[in-house]
Amino acid sequence: MIDAQKFPTIKDKSELEEGDTFAPAFDADGLVPAIVTAAETGEVLMFAYMNNEAVARTIETGEAHFWSRSRKALWRKGETSGNTLRIVEIRVDCDQDVLWLKAEMTGAGACCHTGRVSCFYRRVPFGKEAGQKLVMVHTDRHFDPAEVYGAASPKTKP
Repeated sequence: MIDAQKFPTIKDKSELEEGDTFAPAFDADGLVPAIVTAAETGEVLMFAYMNNEAVARTIETGEAHFWSRSRKALWRKGETSGNTLRIVEIRVDCDQDVLWLKAEMTGAGACCHTGRVSCFYRRVPFGKEAGQKLVMVHTDRHFDPAEVYGAASPKTKP
């Protein structure tokens, strides 16, 4: 396994931005934000945080791992639902403080714990539409959260 403690820290801005060393810039809590998109379509699937162990395990296994801030625990996407994220590519932004994971969904083809393809299933009206209710973008569920997660599942609407 990759030794997560060995990710280097680069202080030189030029080396950080132009060099070829992967040195994720973890925040004060030891986390780096990660945005996940569908490899095939580019659609944003989810956003989560990764600590050094999650980054190391993701690189080692090719499956997305994250850090749950609420549970204070490492988790592999899909460990309960079976809807894992197989990594196709990992990119890091210019100052290495955000990761972008391009992934393929397995299982039911749903990334969100609500059973939808994406966690970003509602659109916020803006401009002339500002103040109106959220607009559902993804209404179809690929699985029933109550069957997968039991009592801890989100409330489902018919």
